[in-house]
Amino acid sequence: MARRLRRVGARFGARLGSDAATVRQGLAALLVSSGGDLLAGLTLGAITHTLEHLPGLLVLVPAAIGMRGNIFGALGSRLGTTIHAGTFRVSRRRDTVVGQNILASCALTLSISLALAVLAKAVAVAFGVPNTISVVDFVVISVVGGALSSVVVLVLTLAVAARSVSKGWDLDNVAAPLVTAAGDIVTLPSLFLATYLIGVNWVSPLLALATATLSAAAFVAALRAGLPLLRRIVRESAPVLLVAGTVDVLAGVTIEKRLASFLVFPGLLVLVPPFLEDTGALGGILSSRLASKLHLGLIEPRNVPQRAARGDFWLTFFFAAPVFVLVAVSADIAATVAGLATPGVVRMVAVSLIGGFLATSFAVVIAYYGAIASYRLGLDPDNHGIPLITSSMDLIGAFALILAIVLVGIG
Repeated sequence: MARRLRRVGARFGARLGSDAATVRQGLAALLVSSGGDLLAGLTLGAITHTLEHLPGLLVLVPAAIGMRGNIFGALGSRLGTTIHAGTFRVSRRRDTVVGQNILASCALTLSISLALAVLAKAVAVAFGVPNTISVVDFVVISVVGGALSSVVVLVLTLAVAARSVSKGWDLDNVAAPLVTAAGDIVTLPSLFLATYLIGVNWVSPLLALATATLSAAAFVAALRAGLPLLRRIVRESAPVLLVAGTVDVLAGVTIEKRLASFLVFPGLLVLVPPFLEDTGALGGILSSRLASKLHLGLIEPRNVPQRAARGDFWLTFFFAAPVFVLVAVSADIAATVAGLATPGVVRMVAVSLIGGFLATSFAVVIAYYGAIASYRLGLDPDNHGIPLITSSMDLIGAFALILAIVLVGIG
């Protein structure tokens, strides 16, 4: 048994040595994104009064955050594939590959934000969240907050893609963690700013009507446009994004139901965004790498993963260990500096590692079989992989985090 473990360790060490650039790029992107997500966590920990004052808002938060990562993570994945294929070109023309991707991302941002508002209200009521804010308030917060944050994330995604080309980076290794982290960082403040637009007599209803109309019109226009790639992206992405949004809203309900525990230790709220982001980012890196290998014929869509796919699985777990330790330690330090109560660094690390490895195990399975299922159905795994994995990990990550909190004896 010991000899077998040594052989496995030697093969894995050789794998890491032969793919040192991947290790450096992936770890660097994950660590940078984790640090950035602390800002989102501190924002969440600092707005506990708003979360109490606007019942049901926390139901929307994971979905709104996740949707930025789903839409623009998928954009990064598609651009990564075009870079590998040698067809990536930066251009302002709307009929180019990049132009149609930008238009699709904008149309999806508006339309899915509208759908999330309705979903959040319906699910909050169905699961008995008392005194939830109105659907008008949900629409204003979701669409306005989503539009504000999406402008920033879109610019960043394009900048990272262009930089990857010029520096020779593999976009599959850096896009998912950086884009999803950016979505986390800017979405929460954007949603918080949008809350100032609700409850303003006739202004809020008119704004809700205007944004809802614009969102629906953008979706219809994208489907009827004479641009085949734009139509395909929107047509293929909308259903999976709606499913992803529903899953994210359920994750929000899961956290909302445990809000009392988080209010005792607001430092745990600081942990939530980077923890959920990293579970999704780890799965996103794996999903992007598998999609590119399927497109390039380096792996086949088999029920039993081939060696090249299994190597990516081990790489994902290798990334997970330092990332979840760093997330816990930095969340505890940041919360303490901000004056937010925490259960202590040891228990924070225990919660993060237990929950993180549970969630990562599910991420590996979902990323692989989601990619091969999309490929077998003739769909583009770049369009489906990122939304599927990030939304799944939001829900599974929320359950894993809460389970870990219970196992460690905090709540």
